[in-house]
Amino acid sequence: QVRMVESGGGLVQAGGSLRLSCVATPETFTRKGMAWSRQAPGKEREFVAAIDWSHNTYYLDDVRGRFTISRDNAKNTVYLQMDNLKTDDTAVYYCGGRRDSADASYYLFNYAYWGQGTQVTVSS
Repeated sequence: QVRMVESGGGLVQAGGSLRLSCVATPETFTRKGMAWSRQAPGKEREFVAAIDWSHNTYYLDDVRGRFTISRDNAKNTVYLQMDNLKTDDTAVYYCGGRRDSADASYYLFNYAYWGQGTQVTVSS
């Protein structure tokens, strides 16, 4: 069952911006914490940002001040606005949702559902 679909990835030069979107099914999104993670080649997947049902946000230190996570509860959509991109941000970005909690979490194992990912490539 496809519960969420990411879009918005692409190729951008360092210093540029991209906006990722993740549209989820209502049961996956409503009153659930949502997150973005990423996985670069040869590296483990890492937490990037999360948002709870009340719009409280949490960030990886490396992206705080450059990335902004938000959600539109009427559209079942979570966004990741990425500004001042660096080559180290190159990765596949995944949208995740919690099974039974409206809270956000820094821990990826707390998210039961993940999308198929969208590639972000930042060139120098």
